[in-house]
Amino acid sequence: MTAADSSAAPRSPRRRGRRPGGADTREALLSAARAEFAERGYDAATVRVIADRAGVDPAMVNHWFGGKDNLFAAALALPMDPSAIVAEVTPGDPENLGERIVTRFLTVWDHTGGSPFAAIVRNVVGHEIAARLMRQLITRVLVARIVESVAPDQSELRGSLVASQLVGLAMVRYVLRLEPLASADHATVVAAIAPTLQRYLTGPLDGDTRG
Repeated sequence: MTAADSSAAPRSPRRRGRRPGGADTREALLSAARAEFAERGYDAATVRVIADRAGVDPAMVNHWFGGKDNLFAAALALPMDPSAIVAEVTPGDPENLGERIVTRFLTVWDHTGGSPFAAIVRNVVGHEIAARLMRQLITRVLVARIVESVAPDQSELRGSLVASQLVGLAMVRYVLRLEPLASADHATVVAAIAPTLQRYLTGPLDGDTRG
């Protein structure tokens, strides 16, 4: 066989499984996860399909991210585990849930200085995939799970209202850095915002404030 014949010979299929580089495997999983979550939604996207799309063994998802929730958080560059947040804030008196949410929200984002949130906002504004992931965060992964645990009705509307309050707070405190809210202590922010959040969670939404 000539060199020309040899170069024209068909190549054998690429072997599937673990990619040679750890960072390469992680980035391949993140890229596949962003695409799957955006296209199929959080509920329909599976670890097996994401791994197959990345060309790696499904065990690599647990190896690098510890599961689907953490993979979603990493895909959106969230500085926390959504499942852990839900587990932390939902136990307790439902009438104090708004306070627990705002307190945990401030703790998470203040710890990072708010820069990851600013990066997420830039991505959401400029990229449709990031916007879809953010909608999944609100409608399925984080906010909806919390709201559904206490909402007496209209859980989707309540979830959207809760998200509007939290995203607005983050925009003013961490992106615009508008004073005095940008540097206000947690107790001040919680006292001001938690009652509104609580009404969105469990109160009347039709203007009727009668008990």
